Amino acid sequence: MRRFAMKALFTVLDLNRAERTRIDWDRTVIVVSTAVTIGLVALYIFGKSTARW
Repeated sequence: MRRFAMKALFTVLDLNRAERTRIDWDRTVIVVSTAVTIGLVALYIFGKSTARW
């Protein structure tokens, strides 16, 4: 899991490189959709653990 977290961090940092003039939309969409998915899974697990749902 640590390797995945480091890979994700470096991918996000790579989006902000100074020499890149245009935005790589494919990579941006993948990063954002992955973050949204992880957030939804975390909310689902939190909701199940607190028995609110």
